Amino acid sequence: MRIAFLVAPEGVEQVELTEPWQAVIDAGDVPSLISTAPGRVQAFHHLDRGDTFPVDQVVDGADPTEFGALVLPGGVANPDALRTDDTAVAFVRSFFDSGKPVAAICHAPWTLIEAGVITGRTLTSWPSLRTDVRNAGGTWIDEPVHVSRTGPNTLVTSRKPDDLPEFTRAFTEEFARAGTV
Repeated sequence: MRIAFLVAPEGVEQVELTEPWQAVIDAGDVPSLISTAPGRVQAFHHLDRGDTFPVDQVVDGADPTEFGALVLPGGVANPDALRTDDTAVAFVRSFFDSGKPVAAICHAPWTLIEAGVITGRTLTSWPSLRTDVRNAGGTWIDEPVHVSRTGPNTLVTSRKPDDLPEFTRAFTEEFARAGTV
């Protein structure tokens, strides 16, 4: 299955990109880096610059039907930039509209909030998003990982880098249940 990883050109938390990316490869699936601009994305280790990674596709040319699932890595600046990009928000919303699984960690639920897809859903995130989640009609919980199957698709969320082992295990299991594209 092809798995889309949507990130902004700058600000993604590196470990929240690289560990899920490797988990997708280990599961036998194919990750694809999607961004709002071509070239390379600049990752960060919290506030320090990390590595850069090549963009496979720009979101305004990416066809969501070519992907079986979506991963939204965190970092503060990454989802903050994505939620202001209408094409990125529409790309995210399309996975919910088509019933495909989505995994989001840390601050990534900001993009889900902007897409209007968390009403009635239970999820976790970086703790500072709890009020945003509640204001958007979701229920926020403090757990390492939460799998929500109450909406049109499966939504796997996680709080922070320390939760990556639980997060990657949960979303790869859910993606495997979803089938192939």
